[in-house]
Amino acid sequence: MIQPPEILRTAKTRVSCDGSGDIPAALGHPRVYLEIDEKGYVDCGYCDRRFILVGGPADGADQSTLPDIASGASVQ
Repeated sequence: MIQPPEILRTAKTRVSCDGSGDIPAALGHPRVYLEIDEKGYVDCGYCDRRFILVGGPADGADQSTLPDIASGASVQ
């Protein structure tokens, strides 16, 4: 698997992403709200930014081995 472009650790299970960061928000993407589930992480469907729940099952794991999970998607 390919490493995601950016990884952000958070203490909240509900996060928002607008693609900004080093660029102005106007150059990002529409703001989306993402929910971290029992796997401990979620990926933004627009920019592939990965949000990891601090202390969750994905915190400290090798991120390159975890599948992409967009909010609302299910992994089998």
